[in-house]
Amino acid sequence: MRNVLTIAGRELRSIFVSPIAYVVMTGFLLLGGWFFFNLLARFNLLVSMYSSFQGGAEAMQRLNVNEFVLAPLFHNLSVVLVILIPMITMRGFAEEKRAGTYELLLTSPVATWEIVLGKFVGMVAFISVMVALTSIYGLILWIYGNPEVGIMVSGYLGLLLLAITFVTIGLFASSLTENQIIAAVTGLVMLLLLFVIAWPADSAGKVVGDVLRYVSVTEHFAGLVKGVIDSKSLVYFLTMIAGWLFLTQRSVESIRWR
Repeated sequence: MRNVLTIAGRELRSIFVSPIAYVVMTGFLLLGGWFFFNLLARFNLLVSMYSSFQGGAEAMQRLNVNEFVLAPLFHNLSVVLVILIPMITMRGFAEEKRAGTYELLLTSPVATWEIVLGKFVGMVAFISVMVALTSIYGLILWIYGNPEVGIMVSGYLGLLLLAITFVTIGLFASSLTENQIIAAVTGLVMLLLLFVIAWPADSAGKVVGDVLRYVSVTEHFAGLVKGVIDSKSLVYFLTMIAGWLFLTQRSVESIRWR
């Protein structure tokens, strides 16, 4: 475990040394703030419109800040993560290969699973900071509004699990090549595929449709955003994380076979 934490600390330091980290974090928070501002302004507009109508009190009761502000915000942030996370994970192994330190790392007295897990922990720590900083939006709603805290916590849990899953996929893409651009594009394509794979589910038949919906990351994420913490969704995310970490470890280990 000490080796894992050492590699995680080294990875985290290398992320913050790179200007990409600050660009990604700043872009994520700026976009998140812009989404939150516009969604909140739209919600306030709806409240003012309904309050001016006769019988608007009943309509206003159907206006839920979680449904009209937080849920769209989480979905928008998830799309932003699809684009930004490959920019962070592309350095994971591709940079080691380009700099010529990959072989040195593999020949050190550290198991390959410790290398993979260490890089994973370092990147997850960075992504967790990014997600945690967006909690300011929920805090603002909690102070000035009346959101359902349980649904809000479930949404943030879903966003964090989604981000961690994206990190594992991006790490796997980075382990396949020494070119960071190729790693980023490969990771982006894989994440987009997981995002849209359920689109033809309604016309694909019941069995195939159910499989596509289960594989789709958005189906499970949407449930958590609604406040439904289903064991099936938790198992899905944990299985995806473990599965992609295993594939990454096998990809890294395959270098020793060559």
